[in-house]
Amino acid sequence: MRLGVHIGYWGLGLTRQDQLAIVLEAERLGYDSVWAAEAYGSDVATILGWIAGQTERIRIGSSIFQMPGRSAAMTAMTAATLDQLSDGRMLLGIGSSGPQVSEGWHGVRFARQLQRTREYIAVVRMALARERVEFHGETIDLPLPDGPGKALKLTIAPVQERIPIYLAAIGPRNTALAGEIADGWIPTLLSPEHLPELRGFLEEGAARAGRSLEGFDIAPTVTVNITDDIAGARDAMRPYIALYVGGMGSREKNFYNTLVQRYGFEDAAREVQDLYLEGRKEEAAAALPDALIDLVALVGPADRVRERLRAYRDAGVGTLGVSPMAWTREERIRQLRLVAELAEDVA
Repeated sequence: MRLGVHIGYWGLGLTRQDQLAIVLEAERLGYDSVWAAEAYGSDVATILGWIAGQTERIRIGSSIFQMPGRSAAMTAMTAATLDQLSDGRMLLGIGSSGPQVSEGWHGVRFARQLQRTREYIAVVRMALARERVEFHGETIDLPLPDGPGKALKLTIAPVQERIPIYLAAIGPRNTALAGEIADGWIPTLLSPEHLPELRGFLEEGAARAGRSLEGFDIAPTVTVNITDDIAGARDAMRPYIALYVGGMGSREKNFYNTLVQRYGFEDAAREVQDLYLEGRKEEAAAALPDALIDLVALVGPADRVRERLRAYRDAGVGTLGVSPMAWTREERIRQLRLVAELAEDVA
């Protein structure tokens, strides 16, 4: 199991010097990849380009490029550019985001997501292969049939023969789609105990495409706080998990809330969402069961975290994206070092 470091959203409490120091230490420690995120603040592409120019080995990953924020052709252009800047280290994570961001920020209707994702990735692959892009689907039509547009091909070539494409997915059908058309899968709030069930969706999609999952990379992001104060470590996770379970989406459509319900926390998921949407965020965080936090985060003493790392490895995780739940450069680096040491024990 490879380790990645997830630096999350840019500009939330750490300076660029802090973030660079964290990435350089991860590279020194042997972390395989660094991943950055975007919502409606910093964009991923700029951050990855900046990191690529100051690192030598560590791979750079988008987690994720928001589909509604870029055309498929623009995503291919960006990925090819970053692959050149990094000398072949690009990992292309793509996702549909959520309805509030898609419609509220990008002005793109959140509809027909399975078909949209299928066609989007098909066009990205076509462009990265430097084929002339002519695609007439249900959600993408290139070139437009009633104007002066012409079928074009990418004028630059990626360094990699095939840039790996990862799909961020939560629901069963989108997870199956990842198994069908992607090279990797980026889940959030992943429980290793439930991965065999979720892997079934990946296998369903792979079978539909007549392929196996050999070489397919399951690459979850997991928050971490290694300390003998397990109660304090759980408390550090609560705002983040409550945001996803309670507030990431509407009452009618919150994929993370549905996921937690599938883990067996139906009542708690509803209570956390009710409290969060009422503006009682601290109460929502406090309502998260300890058992749920323990299931989806790396929390507590080193011996306990070592066993959880083993659980992720044994469940079939290929790349574990580590996001230290710590608020200073020094503490984040210390957490990365501890994870690296513990991962060596379970290698």
